[in-house]
Amino acid sequence: MKSTLKKCLVAVMVIALLVPLYACGDSGTKETFEFSLGHFFPGTHPAETDFVQVWADQIDTATNGQVKITSYPGGTLVGAADTYNGVKEGIADIGLSCFAYTRGQFPVLEAFELPGVLYENSKVASMVAWEGIKELNPEEVQDTKLLMVIATGPGDLFTTVPVRSLDDLQGVVIRATGLSAKTISALGGTPEGMPQSEAYEALSKGVVQGNLSPVEVLKGWKHGEVTQYLTRTPFLYNTLFFVTMNLDKWNSMPKKLQNTIIETTEKFHKEVGIGLWDMQNKAGLAFALNEQGMEEIVLSDAEAAKWIEMVTPLQDEYIENIKSVTDKDVIGLVKSLADKYNDIY
Repeated sequence: MKSTLKKCLVAVMVIALLVPLYACGDSGTKETFEFSLGHFFPGTHPAETDFVQVWADQIDTATNGQVKITSYPGGTLVGAADTYNGVKEGIADIGLSCFAYTRGQFPVLEAFELPGVLYENSKVASMVAWEGIKELNPEEVQDTKLLMVIATGPGDLFTTVPVRSLDDLQGVVIRATGLSAKTISALGGTPEGMPQSEAYEALSKGVVQGNLSPVEVLKGWKHGEVTQYLTRTPFLYNTLFFVTMNLDKWNSMPKKLQNTIIETTEKFHKEVGIGLWDMQNKAGLAFALNEQGMEEIVLSDAEAAKWIEMVTPLQDEYIENIKSVTDKDVIGLVKSLADKYNDIY
């Protein structure tokens, strides 16, 4: 009897020891986190196929399947202009969109999109933006967990009417968002704000006569089918895209998982993200010139200087306005980082 009782006590003790181990996950059962990601790009766009999906797969692998991200492209979960606030409010757990779609909400970050600053390519623009944002750490992006920022780099004018000089641009209606709208106004054009998803129809119906965007749009959004002229204006344009996460969702994960996501995302950002638009721009330009027969217009140095002179006051206006937000030399930081990364990339 004593022997049987002793065996029972031993069995109870073994079970008591094993239960905490299983509860702690040593059995291989770990808590998983499933997150939605909303963005406005079509499901066939490289922003979905080569960026979002690849990043989500890398996060899945790095976290041993504990973090799974499901993408909802095409604005099915949240609209382009509503993405940042939609993430903040929890409509989407993670969002990808442009800061420029909510003009005025991100005054510090507008510095990275000012005309008159030359970025050689998207790698330069992306590194300048991400390093600059981390250094400035502006209050305007503290209400979500900003995971990474990439940029288009230089953009150009593509139009249904030829634009060979400033005179040709006067009164022409150009699709432009955020700070780009002010740039078009400064040059004498008429800006019309709308997301890229609406621009194809607007161009085809003559609602607008052009677009100021990276040339990837000519293929990625098929705008090369409804425009005839491409005027190279790399000094006019740069747009920032964010990937950001709802703070409550971010804080729901243990610190170890958070660190893994940060490390994986930083690596992905440098290896894939910063060059995403360079890859697309190359394909977009080839599509426009070789397949659609668009005419490429290159401004003379003298003509380009006139355009730059017209938009330079926007930098002065920005410097004056930003004083109410921060006392940091934001423009100086942007220009110094642009010099640094233009030499590297």
